Amino acid sequence: MTVSEAIAVEHMDGPAAAKAEAEFRLVYAEVFAEEPYAETPESVDGNFRRFRSQVRKATFRGALARTAGGEPVGIAYGYPLSPSTGWWDRLITPASEELRREDGRRTFGLMELAVRAPWRRLGVARRLHEAVLDGTTAERVLLNARPDVEAAQAAYRAWGYRKVGEAHPWDGADLHDVMVLELREAGR
Repeated sequence: MTVSEAIAVEHMDGPAAAKAEAEFRLVYAEVFAEEPYAETPESVDGNFRRFRSQVRKATFRGALARTAGGEPVGIAYGYPLSPSTGWWDRLITPASEELRREDGRRTFGLMELAVRAPWRRLGVARRLHEAVLDGTTAERVLLNARPDVEAAQAAYRAWGYRKVGEAHPWDGADLHDVMVLELREAGR
């Protein structure tokens, strides 16, 4: 058995993810404390105030990777974007109305995907990505990724994501690439 095979990836709905908040937080805080993110305890607290709201969405989907001993090693989560999402409004580059069109089912917004350093390059991120999207009926996945995090950029491109623009996803945020992965053609 390889190290990757010894890591279990569990799909979670909102209530299950809420119960595992401490594990999601541990992974998030450790990964995003690294450069270039340099998250502070205060910004982690802010993220988890949002997380508590996000897990209450009926459409929330999460995934948690753990070692055989139960140690959390990676997270992924998101939910379909509502018709009134502000995600597209943050673009600094023009986007067509067709790209921006949302109906509450069309686009799955991948809010977070993170793997702790000792378990990187073992396929854990790919497995988390697949688990969180398993069974989705969305046409596409949307995420924001920092252009200066080369490993993440390379993974996303290898998985089929393409850059559709650039944005400051929240006030004071560094510039991020807005990336889309087409899962299926519209109407299929």
